[in-house]
Amino acid sequence: MARPRTLTDDQIAAAALAIVDRDGIAALSMRTVAQQLGTGTMSLYRYVAGREDIEKLVVERVLGAVNTRVPETATWRQRSTVLTERIREAVGMHSGVVSLVMAHRHSSQAVKRCTEALLRALTDAGFSGKPRVIALRTLVAFLNGTLVSQHHGPLPGAGTQILASMQNPDFPLMAETARDAQRVTSCEEFRKGLAVVLDGIEAMLAD
Repeated sequence: MARPRTLTDDQIAAAALAIVDRDGIAALSMRTVAQQLGTGTMSLYRYVAGREDIEKLVVERVLGAVNTRVPETATWRQRSTVLTERIREAVGMHSGVVSLVMAHRHSSQAVKRCTEALLRALTDAGFSGKPRVIALRTLVAFLNGTLVSQHHGPLPGAGTQILASMQNPDFPLMAETARDAQRVTSCEEFRKGLAVVLDGIEAMLAD
């Protein structure tokens, strides 16, 4: 007779996420998750097949918390803005998860749920066919790119400071722009950048 399960998927995901937040994605393994849970590595194999399964549980835990309900009375731009901001906030709290979302985007139910909500907003705006494909891909590319840049190269970070203090006469505009960048918050960067993207997407409706 099989022994009863004593661990839940949510417990495993929470333990794995704690490791990623504390030690980074490279530290995630069956052994470290088992230690975090206070159980043996071999015992953990009763619940998951390996690290890939754990990664998927982490993605579901993070993006599963995203509220995809937006009033249908809102404009498509408002709905798209709210949805992307919620996704950014959820993933942004766990910078190590950015790569996991990209790796498991095709199998994650939570990613599919977020994508469906964005597609609904675009569809209600009048997008279909190829334009809807391009609109969605553009939104997703901006969101993914922003998450990567803000967590691996934030504007207030050391890289910007180095560029801002650069005295090389061959790159005066880079130094000047870096000094300006130090005054831009991550929220401002995201919201104004998103507005530019949405302007471009909206222009497609007039073509």
